[in-house]
Amino acid sequence: MLPVLVVGVVVLVDLVGGAWLPLLAAGPALAAATNGPRGVLGIGLLAAALGATLGHEHGVPAGELAAVLSAVLAVTAASALASALRGRRERVLAAVRSVAEAAQHALLQPVPETVGPFQVAVRYSAAAAEARIGGDLYALVPTPHGVRLIVGDVRGKGLPAVETAALVLGVFREAAYDEPDLLAVVGRIERSLSRNLGPDDFVTAVVAGCPRSGHLEIVNCGHAPPLLISASGDVGPVEPTQPAPPLGLRALSGQTPRLQHLSFSVGDQLLLYTDGVTEARDHAREFYPLTEGVARHTCDDPARTLTALHDELLAHVGGRLHDDAALLLLRKQTADGRLPQPTPAQAAL
Repeated sequence: MLPVLVVGVVVLVDLVGGAWLPLLAAGPALAAATNGPRGVLGIGLLAAALGATLGHEHGVPAGELAAVLSAVLAVTAASALASALRGRRERVLAAVRSVAEAAQHALLQPVPETVGPFQVAVRYSAAAAEARIGGDLYALVPTPHGVRLIVGDVRGKGLPAVETAALVLGVFREAAYDEPDLLAVVGRIERSLSRNLGPDDFVTAVVAGCPRSGHLEIVNCGHAPPLLISASGDVGPVEPTQPAPPLGLRALSGQTPRLQHLSFSVGDQLLLYTDGVTEARDHAREFYPLTEGVARHTCDDPARTLTALHDELLAHVGGRLHDDAALLLLRKQTADGRLPQPTPAQAAL
């Protein structure tokens, strides 16, 4: 209704003061941003009819009135074309977003809220909001060797980063189910990346597993240390005992990752995240204090904890992240270490 209101205002002003008829072209011009082609044409014809009526009543010379009406009709035609092109771009964008959503669900498959004795929650935000997916990755797989999970960050952005993330997740899901040793899972990913990545490409990642009740295994490949949250509420980073290179760079460094063993009791939680969280800056260029945020918002519901953290993170940066960010929180809720066996379909994933 805004274009109609603009035309009405121009008519009222013209009735009071006169000589405002050329401004009738503002109606169809504005309609191009809010209406479809039919709506633009309707507003343009309305403006032209009102302009002809007012010009006739005010005794505007025929030549001048014809020039004004021609301008209104020309703007109407151009606006209708612009509206049609805008509508076409919006349909293309909607189709692209639909494909992006399908790709996200295929690449970053939904994580169940409960897996055996564990509660799980995930929050993911891509820096390119329209793309929906980026270079950060996560996955959680129930296997015969216990729950296994990965959180990682691909160097770079755009489609190449998404392709690398898809490669890592595909190898991880297969190896996590097949390999009884967590280091063997990491080795499978390393070999695959060494064959497919360029010399300057790499992936930082933390791979974790819970092979038995009360026990946690972690392999850190150049990634930010996870945060271990005890049942009493104490929060601390799980620093690697020996630094290891990111995935894809082992051949250059000659270093190999080490397996860390931690106790993981009922009520304990493990938070894995990417640097899009810890490197998020506010207007004063201060980093987001993740450890303090976790200490403030930790509760017995991982989903509620991550929702509070994510909301605080967005408030810290002013509403929009400038890098991909992923958070995965695992909480031990029961002492039973047995896990449901995956179906053949889940194993194939």
